[in-house]
Amino acid sequence: MSAQSTENFFGHPSGLKTLFFTEMWERMSYYGMRMLLVLFMTATLQEQGLGLTVASAAAIYGLYTGCVYFMGLPGGWIADRLIGGQKAVWYGGIIIMIGHIILAIPSDYSFFIGLIFVVLGTGLLKPNISAMVGQLYSDKDVRRDSGYAIYYMGINLGSVIGYTVCGYLMENQGWHWAFGAAAIGMAAGLIQYKITTPNLNGIGAKPVYPMSNKAQKLSWTIICGFLASVVLVTYLIFQDMLTVVPVTIAQYVAIAFSTIFVIYYAIIYFFSSLTAVEKKKLIALLLICIASACFWSGFEQAGSSMNLFTRDYTDRIVGSFEIPTGWFQSLNAFFIVLLSPFFAALWINLGKRLVSPSYGIKCAVGLIIMASGFIVMFFAAQHAASGMKVAPYWLVATYFLHTVGELCLSPVALSAVSKLSPKRFAGQMMGIFVLTYSIGNIISGLLAGNYDPSNVSQIPSLYIQISLFSMGIGIIILLLGFKTRFWENLSEDDESTKNPATPTNTPATSANNA
Repeated sequence: MSAQSTENFFGHPSGLKTLFFTEMWERMSYYGMRMLLVLFMTATLQEQGLGLTVASAAAIYGLYTGCVYFMGLPGGWIADRLIGGQKAVWYGGIIIMIGHIILAIPSDYSFFIGLIFVVLGTGLLKPNISAMVGQLYSDKDVRRDSGYAIYYMGINLGSVIGYTVCGYLMENQGWHWAFGAAAIGMAAGLIQYKITTPNLNGIGAKPVYPMSNKAQKLSWTIICGFLASVVLVTYLIFQDMLTVVPVTIAQYVAIAFSTIFVIYYAIIYFFSSLTAVEKKKLIALLLICIASACFWSGFEQAGSSMNLFTRDYTDRIVGSFEIPTGWFQSLNAFFIVLLSPFFAALWINLGKRLVSPSYGIKCAVGLIIMASGFIVMFFAAQHAASGMKVAPYWLVATYFLHTVGELCLSPVALSAVSKLSPKRFAGQMMGIFVLTYSIGNIISGLLAGNYDPSNVSQIPSLYIQISLFSMGIGIIILLLGFKTRFWENLSEDDESTKNPATPTNTPATSANNA
C-alpha cells in the first residue's frame, strides 16, 4: 500500500515528515549515548568509569551495537504478524526512553540493565520505521531514493544534536547527565510521533500478514518466555553465577548471527512460494547485504578504535580550548547533513538521464570509498607510532571519506530492501537487512579489540587490514553488480511472474524495462 498523502515535505508525502523527526530524535538519543560507551567503560574508577580493558570494552561495545540491530529481526516479524509498524515504533520508543533513564542512574547494575532496554526497544523501532518510509511510495515512484536520502539526513541531524549535547554534558557535568539527556531526546521524538501519526494515512496501522488468534497467543507466550529468560540470565550474571568473557562471547555471537542470517534468508528464498522474479531480486539484494555487513565492520570503528585514537594520539588543543574526544564523531553526521541534499538530487538527475547505477554498483562504490578512509588512518597511525600526536585533519579526512561512502551505500541499501523484497515479507526483510548491521558491528568490536593503547606500533596494521579486505570485497561486488542490475528492474507484471514454469526471454525483458 502506498500512501497518497499531501506532498508538503520537500515535495514528498507528509508522512515522511513524521518519520523524519521521529527518527531524528531517536538517533539523537542512540548516537549521543553510543559516543559515551567505550570512553565510559575504559575510564578508570577514579574517573567514575568502569575501568575495563580496551579488548573487553570493545567486545561489549560490539555486542551491544550488534544486538541492537539483531533485535530488528524479531521486531520486524512482530510488526508484520502481530501489531503493525505504527505500534512497533511507538512501543519501541517508550522502551528506549526507559533504558536511557536507567542509564542515568549511577549504579553498577544500571549500566547493563539500561543497555538491555535500549537493545529491545531499538529492535522494535528501527526496522519498522525504515520500512514505513518505503511504503510511502509506489514501486514506480522515482522519488523513493531521494526520500530515503532525506530521511537519512534526519538520522544524522539527530546524531549531531546527540554528539553535541551529550559530549558537552560528559565533559562538564558527568557521564550520567549525558545518559539522561538521551532519554529527553527520545521523549521529544515520542511526543512528535504521537501528534503527527495521522500524516501516515494508515501506513503500518495493521499487520501486513496477521496471524490467527491461536497463533497470536502462542507467539506472545514465546515472547514473554524470552523476556523472562533475559531477566533470569541477567540476574545470574549479577550474582556471579555465570561467568562472562566478553571477547569469547562476541566471537560466538558473530558466528551465530551470520548463521541466522543465512538460514532466515534461505527459508524465505526456498520455502515461501516466491516467483522467479522475486527470487532474482532476492539474489540481487543478497549482494547488497554482504556489502552492508562489510561496510559497517569498518565504519563502526568510529565509536571504538578511532574514538580511542582520538583520545590518545590526536592533538585536540585549539588555542586554549581542548576539543572533547566524542565531538570528532559528529564530523560524520555534519558531513552527511551537508552532503545529503546533493546525493538526493544526484540520484534523481541520473534517473532522469537513464544512467542511474544499480543498487549493487552504488553499494560497491560506497564500500570502496569507505575503505580508502582507512588508508588515511594507516598513515595517521604511522605518525602516532613515531611518537607524535597527529593533527586533527587526518580524522577530518577519514570521516569525510567514510561519509561519502556511507551516502553511496546506506540510504541506497535501505531503498533497495524496500523495493526488492517480496511485499508480504517487507518488515521481515528489513529486519534481515538490519541484521547485516549487527554482524558488521560485532566484527567491528572484535577488530577494535586489537587496539592496544600501550602498543601504538600495532595500530597501522589494524587499519590497513580493514582497508584491503573492504576494498577487495567492494571490487567483487562491483563486478557482480553489472549482472544483477538487470534483475533489480524486473517487473511483477512480467510473464515470468505470472507463470514461472514457462520459459521466457528474461534477460531481454529486464533490459527493456531497465
